[in-house]
Amino acid sequence: MSIKVMLVDDAPIIRLMLRDIIEKDNIMTIIAECNNGQEAIDNYKKLQPDLVLMDIIMPQVNGLEALEKIKEINPNAKVIMITAIDQKESLLQAIKLGATDYIVKPFDEKRVSAALKKY
Repeated sequence: MSIKVMLVDDAPIIRLMLRDIIEKDNIMTIIAECNNGQEAIDNYKKLQPDLVLMDIIMPQVNGLEALEKIKEINPNAKVIMITAIDQKESLLQAIKLGATDYIVKPFDEKRVSAALKKY
């Protein structure tokens, strides 16, 4: 059984890079890609992915707000946050809100794979 993953980032190139890394492992299936936090919340409710990879800084609803809502929907939700190296405060907030792990942009493929393997 494949692990269902949802990618959330307003930058299509980041989603493409993550897709390439995830598809190499062949144990996860990307079931949705979202451009912002509101899409992530809506798709989480509908699709119930096993794992979410989500950027913090996005338009409309940011990753922290979306993480909080997703955790309200499912307190056991597994969410790996994606952050820029200078977003330390946001990252600490994400961990307090229940993020499973984090990946720093620009990300290293080995680090992404390690975070995915933890799941």
